[in-house]
Amino acid sequence: MGLVGIWVALGVESFTRYTAWNRPCYKQSGQLRAGDQSMKKIEAVIKPFKLEEVKDALAEVGIEGMTVAEVKGFGRQKGHTEIYRGSEYTVDFLPKIKLEVVAADDAVEGAVKAITTAAKTGKIGDGKVFVSSIDEAIRIRTDETGNDAL
Repeated sequence: MGLVGIWVALGVESFTRYTAWNRPCYKQSGQLRAGDQSMKKIEAVIKPFKLEEVKDALAEVGIEGMTVAEVKGFGRQKGHTEIYRGSEYTVDFLPKIKLEVVAADDAVEGAVKAITTAAKTGKIGDGKVFVSSIDEAIRIRTDETGNDAL
């Protein structure tokens, strides 16, 4: 009996097959099957001058790597007006820093706390933090997967 026949015999009508370098794992109902490690991606949008403080705070809680990008955006603050050569104009998109970190589930709470504490000024425009699930991580150089790839 093939794999699909086994899944049908078990009462599973639909499944998605994920393959990473010939190492299949099967996902059912939004959860990875046994043996997979759970990870989260933390995305934070912060004020540019807070980047070093956030980086240092994450290092203190054991986060070893991150991706940083300079972005522009706005939220409730809706930009601001400036005067240039006597003319007033509106700056809609404000410069921000977006950082991304992938961490094991047990490190997420500490990482989020470190980001929010270090990035907070108490003024409008401090930013946001988003946490989402990661199904798989693969280190390209060594083919390590899961938390070992982080």
